[in-house]
Amino acid sequence: MTDGDADDETADDEATANGITARYYETESERVLAFEAGGATAAVAQNREGYAMLKVRPTADGDELERYYGFDMALDHAAELLGVSPNDLPVPEDAADMGM
Repeated sequence: MTDGDADDETADDEATANGITARYYETESERVLAFEAGGATAAVAQNREGYAMLKVRPTADGDELERYYGFDMALDHAAELLGVSPNDLPVPEDAADMGM
């Protein structure tokens, strides 16, 4: 995340479980679900309107690795980047409706 992005963030929601921290926030243009586990990071992003494909990135502001229609598939990829099971990922309530 760049300094400019931090100023534009809204709607912070966080969840922690199984040694993984998930932080949901919105920027001017995106909804972002960022994960951190033992120094590894991954992020799932979607346009602010919430109807576009989900983008999986190695970090919240990193380059897109892949796009998915379904939230479950995006979470599977994020979990793979973190080296954890998808079932271990905490999802903050505000992020539960991501995906198409």
